[in-house]
Parts: sequence; C-alpha cells; structure tokens
Amino acid sequence: MNDITDEVKPTEVIKDAAISMRGLTKEFGEMIAVNQIDLDIKKGELFGLLGANGAGKSTIIKMLTTMITPTSGEARVWGYDVAKERKEVRSSIGVVFQDPAVDGMLTGRENLDFHGRMYGMDASCRKARIAEVLDLVDLTEKAEVRMQDYSGGMKRRLEIARGLMHYPHVLFLDEPTIGLDAQTRRYIWQYIRNMNKELGVTIILTTHYMEEADFLCDRVAIMDNGKIVALDTPEHLKDLIGSETITLETVEGKDALMQILQSFPWIKSINASNGTIELQVDHAQSRIPEIMLEANRNSAVITSVSLHKPTLEDVFLKYTGRKIRDLPGSGSSMANMMFRGRG
Repeated sequence: MNDITDEVKPTEVIKDAAISMRGLTKEFGEMIAVNQIDLDIKKGELFGLLGANGAGKSTIIKMLTTMITPTSGEARVWGYDVAKERKEVRSSIGVVFQDPAVDGMLTGRENLDFHGRMYGMDASCRKARIAEVLDLVDLTEKAEVRMQDYSGGMKRRLEIARGLMHYPHVLFLDEPTIGLDAQTRRYIWQYIRNMNKELGVTIILTTHYMEEADFLCDRVAIMDNGKIVALDTPEHLKDLIGSETITLETVEGKDALMQILQSFPWIKSINASNGTIELQVDHAQSRIPEIMLEANRNSAVITSVSLHKPTLEDVFLKYTGRKIRDLPGSGSSMANMMFRGRG
C-alpha cells in the first residue's frame, strides 16, 4: 500500500466542539493502537468512524467513553477531560453497544425505567422521558412486552431509546444495525437521522456498512493502522475517486465503436477486454444516450449497459489498499456494565 496519509486535509479547529482530540494516543505494550489523533467533532454533527478490525476506531470510542485511559494526548467530550472528569463525561453521553445491554426478562418500559434510576432521574421525570423516547422510536405500543419477545429491529430501537433516556449531549452508536435485515436496517437509519436532526444530539457512529455511513453521516473519518487516513464529507471523499465507469457489453462492432469513442474529449479513458468496453466519464449518466447513438450509427450491437458511481467502499479501498473487513466479533465488547454506576 502506498503511503497516502499526507493527502488528508488538516483537521479544522472547531471552537466549542462536542468532541476534541489533540495528540490522542493509546499504546498496548509495543503496539500503538491509536497514533497522535487530532480531531474536532461539531455539536449536532453525525460523524462516522470507519475502519477494519484493528484500525483503532474502537479504541478511540473506548477512550472517549472513559472505558480506557489515553497513553498520551488529550480528549474532551462536551468540554470534559476523559481522563480527569470521567463522571462528568459519562453524564454527558449515551452509548448503544453492539452487544445487547438490556434485560430480556424485563419489559421495554422496565428497561428504560431501570436506566433512568441508574442516572438518578426522579419518578416523574422518568415517566415523562420514557413516554418521549418510546414515541421517538415508535415502540409505545410494545412498552409492556418483554424484551425477549422483541424482534431484532425492535431491540435495537429500544437500545437507542435507552441511550437517550438521560438527555445525553453525545450518543455513541457502535455498529447499530449489525445483524439486521436490509429493510429493518433502513428503518433504523431513519430513526437515527430523525433523532439527530430533531433533537440536535451529536452522534458518533461506527459501522462497517459503507452505504450506512454514506446515508447517515455529515462527515466520516477512515482509519487505518491507528491513524486517520481520510476525513471529509461522504460526497467529497467520493469525488476524490474521480470519474464514473460506463461498462458496455458488445457482440458486434466493438472495434469500430472503440475508434469513434476515442475521439470524444469527454471520455477520460477506455479499456477493452473481449467484448467488454469500460469508459471513464464525468457525468456519465447524461452521456449514455450519446454513446448509444454512436453505437447505432456504427452498427455496433450492445447487449447491456451498466453504470458504476464511486462509493465509500471505493474510497476505503483507495486509502487502505483493501476492502473493509470490520466483521462482528471482539471489537464491540465495550463493557456492557459500564453504566451500572455514574462514577
């Protein structure tokens, strides 16, 4: 893999940021898991951390949620130092773990009530907040059902509601849709987006679903070997990949069509293999009719046309040299017992 970390733009210094990291580093023996991270995350931002297992994203989250202490550098969450003001940090955040952190024998309402008690909320406040968060995730009618009888999607929605019970300023979502079917995943995405926009909660999302990060996040950071190798909006990162690809499958007239297409200045490159022609083109969709017209004029027979637009998966491949392999496993065991107490 080429060393391309120098391409990352210097991170913007954000005054009064929701999260601020300066030189944040975590070492485990001789291994540097997180290496000199400088990053600010805006209040109200929906920010994505992307990376394969071992890239360092889970270690960053553990430091920001006070699970582990940085080796060096500094991190602040809502203005509080994660090493020196742990109680204040924990009171300011909510966490939705990848592994379930609710009691299957309790109802949805009972799980939320228990969480509120752990945060010192009085009875009237708990009752009102439970109603609010259940409505937010569309589970009011399932409030008296035991968690063991919830579907996978319902459990994730209740986990999100639980993370919001104590009015956190920052919510960490660790692989929030892992293991869910595509339709349920989309529902969860909508709940997350609405929560971010309507409540103004700052959200830090870890995910290995590229389309999830693309759909949800205002900005994403791609991590590799403990460093941030790319940082920007999904759209700007995809623009770095360059042109879109039009693929033509031909059975006749390929050579004549190739000769004509090579004279078009808006085609950046052409590659041919057997009966396939690949064209690198900007604004490719608007160019397809022109290509088909030329094919017809030159008696070329095209059996299929496909268009590939750059994706975050392409960006990840460019900056890390491999496709993302952040599979479910050990990366999410962020101590489900973490919030049994506020100290």
